[in-house]
Amino acid sequence: MARMTPSEAFVETLVANGVTDIFGIMGSAFMDAMDIFAPAGIRLIPVVHEQGGAHMADGYARVSGRHGVVIGQNGPGISNCVTAIAAAYWAHSPVVMITPETGTMGMGLGGFQEANQLPMFEEFTKYQGHVVNPNRMAEFTARCFDRAMSEMGPTQLNIPRDYFYGDIDVEIPQPMRIDRGPGGEKTLNEAADLLAKAKFPVLLSGGGVVMGDAIEECTALAERLGCPVANSYLHNDSFPASHPLWTGPLGYQGSKAAMSLMSKADVVIALGTRLGPFGTLPQYGIDYWPKDAKIIQIDADHKMLGLVKKISVGICGDAGAAAKALLDRIQDKTLACDASREERAATIAAEKESWEKELSDWVHENDDYSLDMIEEQNSEEGNWLHPRQVLRELENAMPKDVMVSTDIGNINAVSNSYLRFERGRSFFAPMSFGNCGYSLPTMIGAKCAAMDRPAVAYSGDGAWSMSMVEVMTAVRHNIPVTAVVFHNRQWGAEKKNQVDFYGRRFVADELTSQDFNAIAKAMGAEAITVDQLDQVGPALKQAIDAQMNEGKTTVIEIMCTRELGDPFRRDALSKPVRHLAKYKDYV
Repeated sequence: MARMTPSEAFVETLVANGVTDIFGIMGSAFMDAMDIFAPAGIRLIPVVHEQGGAHMADGYARVSGRHGVVIGQNGPGISNCVTAIAAAYWAHSPVVMITPETGTMGMGLGGFQEANQLPMFEEFTKYQGHVVNPNRMAEFTARCFDRAMSEMGPTQLNIPRDYFYGDIDVEIPQPMRIDRGPGGEKTLNEAADLLAKAKFPVLLSGGGVVMGDAIEECTALAERLGCPVANSYLHNDSFPASHPLWTGPLGYQGSKAAMSLMSKADVVIALGTRLGPFGTLPQYGIDYWPKDAKIIQIDADHKMLGLVKKISVGICGDAGAAAKALLDRIQDKTLACDASREERAATIAAEKESWEKELSDWVHENDDYSLDMIEEQNSEEGNWLHPRQVLRELENAMPKDVMVSTDIGNINAVSNSYLRFERGRSFFAPMSFGNCGYSLPTMIGAKCAAMDRPAVAYSGDGAWSMSMVEVMTAVRHNIPVTAVVFHNRQWGAEKKNQVDFYGRRFVADELTSQDFNAIAKAMGAEAITVDQLDQVGPALKQAIDAQMNEGKTTVIEIMCTRELGDPFRRDALSKPVRHLAKYKDYV
């Protein structure tokens, strides 16, 4: 036991958990602890807005596999973080949200910046630690860090601001990290029996493979089976794209090759995935999820097993350990799928070749509205760029070790077909929460955790306007990133719904054209405007060179046509019905 202040106990517990970077905005509520961050080896990275800070903590955690930490002033500073913590929750990121609170003697009196801070995060945290006594500061702080890792998600540490002061006797707890096993013997044996009998197995590699650093084990299992491997939705980095068995992502704007091969499966190994409903929806008019296949689902959270899809075997275990345990069980057996290994390899190659050709030939969208917009815009402004052509050029220019984040929006969604990676912890998206303003701050946090890797953020002009001020954070604190802004002057994802379901009656979806590059320069960044296709690849390479060799942040503004890809939620909308006479024309 050592004599110290609660602020010192708090900071020493951060140090024990390896914290070196915290994102947030300074505030009087935690200033006593903040005053000793620097001598403890902790850097507070001031952000422009607390939502951006929490996204940065998310990106930091997803790249490093360690905690991302965010802090802010009580009340409005903390409430600004809710959206980003929700995104981190659905990404299973071990983010620790530190929420200093109104002092205990003022609670309930309606004082300055007073708020009940636990309920606002309750739905989006795995654990909430509320310091009920200054003597327990280190205990609750340590528990929040432990639970973020063991529960695979954000935790909240709520501290009344007066509890940073005083004198206490305390022992700093050492971190507790649990080992994750492969699952139970019974379910592993059942799964191995199903795999032994499978004639056309397909492996779906999910986020658990990335978070568990289990790509090697996943690859070994797939190679033994000789089976096609699909990425789960928005986890394009869960299997190397250069591997012959890789087929691309399922879900919205995913790979037709992956969908076609999945439809043939008699056994599906869902490795490290909760099989989220949005990630298995029909796409391109293809209802590809196999109706009669046996499903083996492996997830570290037992509550996910069988939640969305009916399964045959559910294994509660670590993705890597479970894959290895299954491989051990089938390695030396003669499998039913061995007889058709060569035929299956040929089928995989043919499906991939067909899809790659379709993508290369898919220059622009061909629906009536998109064709009208292309013709209208070209007549007014010249031949602006088709998003699919741009995405293909960006794909071809990407460095091998790149990290990419995507925001929400129509063009960003289409990019799912074109983003390929060779290693895990490379692709970041807001997952099921689907919030705008995600990509830039998340990539700043990711870059902070991996300064040796190229960092690229994709955003549409609508989402970009929500978070572009964090360019100042990147410039101020020498965390260089490259931002690609698809400028088509519209809220494209929602506008597509008005095209398909509401008779092209456009309400609130047009965005006045802004000079985003002029804004970027005003914030201290480099800027490039692209309006010719042959400029796309060179612009990206120039920006990444400036990032990696000169430490410069660059915004690439790409002038795109107003054509639109398929909508996000075709499953959730229908043609309107109107009964009142004054609305009769609105059908």
